[in-house]
Amino acid sequence: MKFKYQKLRSSKTEEIIYRPIIHISIASDQGKTQDYFVLVDSGADNCIFDAEIGEIIGLKIKEGELKKVYGVGGKSINVYFHNIFISVGGHEYPLKCGFSYEMAQNGYGLLGQIGFFDKFKVIFDYTKKIIELRPK
Repeated sequence: MKFKYQKLRSSKTEEIIYRPIIHISIASDQGKTQDYFVLVDSGADNCIFDAEIGEIIGLKIKEGELKKVYGVGGKSINVYFHNIFISVGGHEYPLKCGFSYEMAQNGYGLLGQIGFFDKFKVIFDYTKKIIELRPK
């Protein structure tokens, strides 16, 4: 599966930037689904989405397994892990994903090493602005 990088304008500098952002659908075992844009992030250990998205698909966020996750600058956030399903390129995969109320508003979810990179061979081609995913 190949996806084009998304062309964005930096909110701080107004310059054009490109990011490996892809469209997925997420679903709970209750059958509720939601479309979502996520950043394929090789620097993220886990897959983490905004808690509001989890609530939309019927999750009781704070009933998930709580972990403190640390990001850039050493700041920690509370993340609640749940088992969900994601659909990428029309194919569905189970995923243990964290949800946090402390994600940046109107940002993107993160697809990280555990739960995503362990399911796909991920090829970044920044020169062509393409990301390729091959199921393992």
